[in-house]
Amino acid sequence: MEFLMPDFTNPGIWISLLTLSFLEIVLGIDNIIFISIVAGKLPKNRQRSVRNIGLLLAMLFRIALLLCITWIIGLKDPVVQVPAIRGISENGFGLSYKDLILIAGGIFLIVKSTLEIHHKFQQEETVATSAKPKAGFGAVVFQIVLVDAVFSFDSILTAVGLVDNVLIMIIAVIISIGIMMLFAGPVTKIINAHPTLQMLALSFLVVIGVVLIAGGLHQEVSKGIIYSCLGFSLIVELLNIRLRKKSKQENHSGVA
Repeated sequence: MEFLMPDFTNPGIWISLLTLSFLEIVLGIDNIIFISIVAGKLPKNRQRSVRNIGLLLAMLFRIALLLCITWIIGLKDPVVQVPAIRGISENGFGLSYKDLILIAGGIFLIVKSTLEIHHKFQQEETVATSAKPKAGFGAVVFQIVLVDAVFSFDSILTAVGLVDNVLIMIIAVIISIGIMMLFAGPVTKIINAHPTLQMLALSFLVVIGVVLIAGGLHQEVSKGIIYSCLGFSLIVELLNIRLRKKSKQENHSGVA
C-alpha cells in the first residue's frame, strides 16, 4: 500500500477515485438506512445532528482504518479453526478477526432490526392510547457507532482490492460521506413518512445481517443481487404508495 500523493494529472487516478467513491456510496446505503431508522426515534429537532454525528463517525472510522491498513489486512489471517460442517465446508475452515467482526455485526443487525420490527407492531397497537416513545440521544449514537464499525471494516476491506493508494481511498471516503450527508435527511423523511417503507428498510437490514454472517463463514453472497432485489422492492412499494394516494384522493373527491 502506498501513502504517496497521487498524480492527479493521470486520468487513471480520477477514474479510480470516481469508481471508489461510487462504491463507497453503494456500500453506505445500508448504513444510511440504519442511521435513518434509529434517528427517527429521536425528536425531529435532534435527528439532523445525530445523522451528521453518525456519518462523521463513519468517516473517522474509515480514515483511521485506512491509516492502519497494514494491520487491517493482517486481520484476514485465521485465528480460530472451525471443524467440517455439512453443507458449508466439508474440510473445515479458519475464522479471522475480520470474519468474527462480520459475524458479530451481522447478528447485531438481525437482532436490532427484528426488535425494531416488533416495536413497530407494538407501536401500532398502542398508538391510540399513548404517545410515541423517544429514544435517548446517547443510546442512538452508541448503536450508530457499533454499526459504523462493522460497515467500516467491510467497506475498507472491499476497497483494498481496487486501489493501492491510501490517499485516494481517504479522499473517496470523504467525498462519499459528504454526498451521503446531503441525502440522509431526505431518506429519513421519506422512511419516517411511510410505515411500509420502514418495514422494507428493516427487512433489508435483516438480509444485510445474514449476508455479513455468510461472509464471515466464507459463504459468498452477491451484494449486487441483494441491492437489485432491494431496488425492485422499493420501486414496487413506491408504486403502491402512489396508488394508495391516488385512491385516497378519488375517495375524497367522491365524498365531496
